[in-house]
Amino acid sequence: MTLNMEEKKTLSKYRLDKAERLLEDAKLLLKEERWESSINRSYYAVLSAAKAALILFGIDPKTHEGVKTMVSKKLVLDGLISKEYGKWFRTLLFEREDVDYADYVIIDPSEAEDAYNNAVRFIEKVKDVIEMLIKQISIKGE
Repeated sequence: MTLNMEEKKTLSKYRLDKAERLLEDAKLLLKEERWESSINRSYYAVLSAAKAALILFGIDPKTHEGVKTMVSKKLVLDGLISKEYGKWFRTLLFEREDVDYADYVIIDPSEAEDAYNNAVRFIEKVKDVIEMLIKQISIKGE
C-alpha cells in the first residue's frame, strides 16, 4: 500500500485516536479490577500509537514483532524517543502475551497499574513525536 503524505497523516490520526480509546478501556478495566484485560488494552493502545508514528515514515509493520523492531530502529535509535520508552513497549508486549496465552498467570494489581501508567507516558511521548514530524513535513511542503 502506497500512501501519499496526506493519507499517512490521516491514518496516523486515526491510529492515535484508537490508541486513546484503548487507553480509556484500560483505565475502565483497572477500575473494575480486571488486571489481565487492562494489561491487554494498555498494550494495544501503545501498539496503535507506535503504528501512528511509524506510518508517517511510510513504515507499516504487519506483526507485533515488526512493530517492536521498528519502534527500536526508527523511534529509539533515531533519537525520537528514549530507550526507556522502547523498554516499556517490549515489557507491555511480553506482559500482554503472558496474560493472553500463558496458564496460571497471577497479575498483581500494581503490575496492571504500571502497565497503564507506562502506556499513558508512551502515548503522550508519541503524540509529541507525531506533532513534531507533522510540523517538519509541513515546513518541507510535502
